[in-house]
Amino acid sequence: MNNTNVKVSIIVPIYNVENYLEKCLDSLTGQSLNDIEILAVNDGSTDSSLDILERYAQKDSRIVVLNKQNGGLSDARNYAFPYIHGEYVGFIDSDDYIDLEMYETMYKRAIETSADIVECNLHHTFDDYEDTEIGRHIHDKEELIMNGRSVVWNKIYKTSWLLETGVRFPKGLIYEDVNFYCKIVPFLTRIEYVEEPFVHYVQRGTSINNFQTLKTMQIFDILDDIYAFYKEKGFMDEYKDALEFLYTRILLCSSLSRMSRIKDPSDRKKAISANWDKLVSTFPNWKSGKYLKEYKGKNAAFMKAMNPLTYLLAGSILPIVKK
Repeated sequence: MNNTNVKVSIIVPIYNVENYLEKCLDSLTGQSLNDIEILAVNDGSTDSSLDILERYAQKDSRIVVLNKQNGGLSDARNYAFPYIHGEYVGFIDSDDYIDLEMYETMYKRAIETSADIVECNLHHTFDDYEDTEIGRHIHDKEELIMNGRSVVWNKIYKTSWLLETGVRFPKGLIYEDVNFYCKIVPFLTRIEYVEEPFVHYVQRGTSINNFQTLKTMQIFDILDDIYAFYKEKGFMDEYKDALEFLYTRILLCSSLSRMSRIKDPSDRKKAISANWDKLVSTFPNWKSGKYLKEYKGKNAAFMKAMNPLTYLLAGSILPIVKK
């Protein structure tokens, strides 16, 4: 297709997903919005993923197959940036799939509102059922940093705006979406929402959420990189309180929960201890933080109850509860 007519570019990183790829590609090529391009990045797959890609690309000229050596999810996404031709760009993981009206609906909303980002809702898709996740419509940038949904695949982004931010995904680290999202929010002019849960986020048994190791400590690198970025760009004065709450919420909730699922007792103890140290060393006064005091959302009571003793107790009890 003519590159000048592309409304939405869709970046799809692909690595050894032969059992899921066709369903993902069918949901993309079947979109009701015809003026799309699918930037399929084969990240050094060793299974039949590339064969599947090439077969689909022969039938649909909107699929652009980009081959590279394996470098991980972030590297694959970044690799596709120079090939973007669309007014907007989205990201889909190759083991997920989407409803056929997704990009038409979101693109229309984007054009109507001149939004930098448009976000939709999503399903957590298991083998025999789905849980639907409906998010809040947040427009305040501090609130977005603190409580916004950081996943990239339920959004489209205005390409010119995104490229101007210069933000890319952190190579070689997990929790890359948190890093990417928190870095682009300060540049944001307008975010809009559609109500439909278009994305089917497939829950795989091999997910990082099911098998935890010391790699969970990479969240420290992610958060510290965000902190350094805010200082470098001059965002710290405006967003320090929001960043403090982000650290508090992630480290005391999702991070602690993941670390409690590390099987090796020595590794688990090491990670849980380092998790607390990261919070108190970065924000010594987190307990009296502006936003924690007024927070009434999920896990509010748990977060406010944490001190060296209660955290130690939680770190001892959670592994038993998770079992």
